[in-house]
Amino acid sequence: MKTDAYLQRLNYTGPLDPTAETLRALHQAHLLAVPFENLDIHLGRPIVPDEAAFYYKIVEQRRGGFCYELNGLFAWLLRQLGFEVTLLSARVANGNGSFGPEFDHLTLLVQLEERWLADVGFGDCFRAPLRLDEPGEQVQSLGAYRLTTEGTEWVLWELSGELGWQPQYQFTLQPRQLTDFAEMCRIQQTAPESHFTRQRICSIATPAGRVSLSDNRLIITSNGRREERSLADEAEVQAALADWFGVTT
Repeated sequence: MKTDAYLQRLNYTGPLDPTAETLRALHQAHLLAVPFENLDIHLGRPIVPDEAAFYYKIVEQRRGGFCYELNGLFAWLLRQLGFEVTLLSARVANGNGSFGPEFDHLTLLVQLEERWLADVGFGDCFRAPLRLDEPGEQVQSLGAYRLTTEGTEWVLWELSGELGWQPQYQFTLQPRQLTDFAEMCRIQQTAPESHFTRQRICSIATPAGRVSLSDNRLIITSNGRREERSLADEAEVQAALADWFGVTT
């Protein structure tokens, strides 16, 4: 890894010592610079769990990715900077009270003086890392979150307006290797029931909200206001990818 090139990709010029402050700044910079996207799946380009491939795509091609790519590469960067990072398997909430299969999502445990949950690959979620051992509500500028545990199982919750606290994903602290996610990564790209195969997505955080492309719909949220418009054709989609996300496929 060329660490300087990765940091430039993140527009990051801050401190690099392995502290909670550095972790928080890198985490936020990553979300503001690198989109969550599944465009390669719809272009028929296989995604394999390989750090060098992630680096080439995200840093050199200035693309984004989905959880295995984004968190897999971010973990590598953090380790290069001296952080102690563990890959964790998470099971994403289905909306009916159940959770998906093991390796459904890749998230990160960062061990400093405190333990932190870091995640730059879950789309619209927490902007700054969460204290793993904080039992109460953790309020951020654009949301509130909490972590609960029962036995070895942890659950990430997000406060969602009138719906109240909603589960996002469940995980354990069992250490994983990147190769452990290979089969589920393949399934996410090929299964008809996978939401990654059903819908083309590109989404990036902004200081005041988020910009998302969902198939041919461009959605902009800023300071709680939402604007949405349909794009007429593929030329407009590609122009939006370039203008809003800096992505050329």
